[in-house]
Amino acid sequence: MRLRTFPTSLLVVACLAASVSPLEAQCEADGDVEFVCGPVSPEDLVPVPRSPWLLVSGMEDDGYLYATDTRDLTSNVLFPTQMARPRHDRETYGSCPGPVTGGFRPHGLSLRPGDNTTHTLYVVRHGEREAIEVFEVDAGAASLSLVWVGCVVAPEGVSMNSVAALPGGGFVVTHFDFAAGRLWEWQPGDGWQQVPGSETAGPNGIVASDDGRWLYIGGWGTQSLIRLSRGQTPPQVSSVDVGHHIDNVRWAPDGSLLAAGHVGPTQASIVLCLQRRQCEGVNSMVTRVDPEQLTAREIVRYPSNDFLILGTVAIEVGDEIWVGGIAGGNRIARFANR
Repeated sequence: MRLRTFPTSLLVVACLAASVSPLEAQCEADGDVEFVCGPVSPEDLVPVPRSPWLLVSGMEDDGYLYATDTRDLTSNVLFPTQMARPRHDRETYGSCPGPVTGGFRPHGLSLRPGDNTTHTLYVVRHGEREAIEVFEVDAGAASLSLVWVGCVVAPEGVSMNSVAALPGGGFVVTHFDFAAGRLWEWQPGDGWQQVPGSETAGPNGIVASDDGRWLYIGGWGTQSLIRLSRGQTPPQVSSVDVGHHIDNVRWAPDGSLLAAGHVGPTQASIVLCLQRRQCEGVNSMVTRVDPEQLTAREIVRYPSNDFLILGTVAIEVGDEIWVGGIAGGNRIARFANR
């Protein structure tokens, strides 16, 4: 979700630094709901395979990428912090002008798993340029590290929200627009193309099936999870209503989808909650969706408050559902898995 802009800060390639103190990480509970404290406006979360780490995009103010350790709940600023040497993959990202020193504000995340401990991270980035920034993630040491390897600048007029890795080294992004929202796909050597059949009001989060044949889109404007075929003519489109605005979509270990977002009496009430923290009647929501049957079941409903102002993403961590949010909150909420 992108409804306002903030000042941004230096774009550099960074390695792990600036640990959030354990005292800060161990913040008080709200009844049965516990928290991870530290990351500010943790809009998106993505697990790093075969590791205890989560990558977190913090959207507030200058914006940061964090690494959160699920074992002790501590978080560390990954980017931007210490300078490290970029390694520009010009064969894949030849049209990228290089790393930019200027505004950086991370938004949606997607991680392409590697064979061992090295993975590829795609980050929707706003600020000095609207682009997908690409990093190599190394999870093989005691701490996580990033190296910048390239970028893909967005098509003219496209405001990206979320990104999902695809087979072939490419990815798909959502263009969040109520009048002309749609998906765009990028593949190495082919560049950008609009995705047929993807037009909808306010497409937000997105994930893809492993084989890339199906895309699952969070319909913020339609309050539905949309399933769209990829590479079929004509495209197949179906959906399930969830009763709330969907911000991000994430796969769960059992193959279901976690559609996270929020709902209020009106769309205007969401904006009021976001901008002024006047959140009467606004709830953070998580719905579990069966991607085959397109059935939906509510699993989290939590009133907006100073702990979690406006929920945007949910992932499964052990026997818990972790929910991130925006509007300046500095916590990831932890709910019992249902």
